[in-house]
Amino acid sequence: MSEQHTHLFTLAVIAGVTAAAACASHVRQQRERTLADVRSVAETTQKVLLRPMPHHLGRLDIEALYLAAAAQARVGGDFYEALATVHGVRMIIGDVRGKGLPAVGMASAILGCFREAAYDEPDLARLARRLDVSTSRYTALLPGDRMESFATALLVEIPDDGSVVGIVNLGHPPPLLLSAGMIREVTPTAPSPPINMGALIGEGYRIDTFSFAAEDQLLLYTDGVTETRDYSGAFFPLVRHAGQWDADSPSRLLGQLHSDLVHYSRGRLDDDIAAIAVRAVVATAPTRA
Repeated sequence: MSEQHTHLFTLAVIAGVTAAAACASHVRQQRERTLADVRSVAETTQKVLLRPMPHHLGRLDIEALYLAAAAQARVGGDFYEALATVHGVRMIIGDVRGKGLPAVGMASAILGCFREAAYDEPDLARLARRLDVSTSRYTALLPGDRMESFATALLVEIPDDGSVVGIVNLGHPPPLLLSAGMIREVTPTAPSPPINMGALIGEGYRIDTFSFAAEDQLLLYTDGVTETRDYSGAFFPLVRHAGQWDADSPSRLLGQLHSDLVHYSRGRLDDDIAAIAVRAVVATAPTRA
């Protein structure tokens, strides 16, 4: 090959490599812009779905925690809400089966119904039934098997004038009650069907009640907490860790939960996590003029 041909070949190779690098850079930039757009939509969707939790409702201090399992735009179906009603503070926390936009759509439908029905229904059993009926109507409009779409949830009611908590457990992990240095799982005395499963397995909703004195705390959470795994695959022992916490406020309680989950999983969370911590505040007598 002549020197001229060698020079032309070298130039052609350089030009080809430059063009390939420019094309790869363009594709990478397009992907980064697309991912940024999707992340923005996901963050906006999550903010609309999970509105900021009030820090105080009635005689309660409240804090919420939401941890996404991945930094990329994956929106899950964990949801929660707390509302002050004439019946007291009513809360919901739940987890829709599945991931992505279908789960978000169902979570949004459930929260939309709760935000309306929580003010109207006289008790939690009626509220649970209404959520089930509303969600069934929503899933009936979706393609595929509607029975594949369901959500586990906790419905909680804490009256303003009492120290008793009412709970309906719709197939959800039991909450933890932290009272006077003791920790106990509040397990249901009878099973209630998950949301959108009432027509399949019956609409028997059981309201369980227990005392909730001043300074007591209640931890509600989704199964992403107890299904967090360590390097060996063992599940996160929530009750054992909770026994080591020294939390005198909901914010500190959730901070310790967050820290323990990250440490236990070595920063690798495989599922979205939502949690609510509630503390009963000491009632103060009204001052007289």
